[in-house]
Amino acid sequence: MIGFRFSKYDKPNQTPFDMLFDIFKQLITYTSGDVEEAINWLTELDKEYKLTTPDYGIGDFIQELKDRGYLRDNNPQEGTMAITSKTEQAIRSQALEKVFGKLKKGKSGNHSTKYTGSGDEQGSDLRPFQFGDSLDQISMLESMKNAQVNNGIAGDFTITENDLEVREKEHKTQTSTVLMIDISHSMILYGEDRITPAKNVAMALAELIKRKYPKDTLDIIVFGDDAWQIEVKDLPYLQVGPYHTNTVAGLELAMDLLRRRKNANKQIFMITDGKPTCIKENGRYYKNSFGLDNKILNKCLTLAQSCRRLKIPVTTFMVATDPYLQEFVHDFTEANNGKAFYSSLEGLGEFIFEDFERNKKRTVR
Repeated sequence: MIGFRFSKYDKPNQTPFDMLFDIFKQLITYTSGDVEEAINWLTELDKEYKLTTPDYGIGDFIQELKDRGYLRDNNPQEGTMAITSKTEQAIRSQALEKVFGKLKKGKSGNHSTKYTGSGDEQGSDLRPFQFGDSLDQISMLESMKNAQVNNGIAGDFTITENDLEVREKEHKTQTSTVLMIDISHSMILYGEDRITPAKNVAMALAELIKRKYPKDTLDIIVFGDDAWQIEVKDLPYLQVGPYHTNTVAGLELAMDLLRRRKNANKQIFMITDGKPTCIKENGRYYKNSFGLDNKILNKCLTLAQSCRRLKIPVTTFMVATDPYLQEFVHDFTEANNGKAFYSSLEGLGEFIFEDFERNKKRTVR
């Protein structure tokens, strides 16, 4: 009887450098790119968990980081160091593995639609040949089978236009995405670090698009008292500031960026943990951290409706559970006809991945 045989799984052995490097990359994200602080944390972890060996210490690890191009001397006189672009890319790759899991390399990426015809990628459906179909769409195997059935195999082999079958091609779309990250002070309040998971998700999404959907565009915005655009390479260094939450400024900047994109499909992802508490009028800040201020709330809802008219769905990922905050997200989502996810920090990446990949047309409430 044929069956399955299972054996004990042994995790592949890591070199001391690889093991320490995995931990170092996580610490760099937590410390917002501060190498000295990350090394101090790594040293403390080594004391507690015996990460190094008598033959390979933290000093050897630091030197190997430099030799491999992961660290550079920032100020040799002061002894400060900084990570390189190679490390930034390694951190994004680690975030992709951690948040989205291992992804097989696909073809030049675009997002599937329900339409068929002259597209980019072959589907599984067959249909009779029609005038105007390209030769590369013809399924030779199926067409030759039809020729044998219709015309027989005796004498000269004959294939006619009526024997030809073509394989449908699926249209692919290009998508422009703006990711908005809340960096107001509440993202680190109450002893909960909410900014690090947000950074990890942003880095993973950026790496996903780069690998799987190179034709897509991703713009990243942070918003506090104001909103501004950052580069993907800036994500490991991102920090929360003593800011209020100016959601209006973030949405205005996101809409402005998407207006410049020529792709027909546009979307906004917004990661936030709190209510909007700030707007800017005539160069002055109007702030109110107590409850939901109708003046600020109405501005947000107006922009949500504007995005809806421009066919820009806004997907809000809420990492707070206060009922009145969820009520705000509900009203905002209804005004935009978008989607909302009330997610724990651990489930944030999975929610964004599924929504980005599947683009389901429903609202989770």
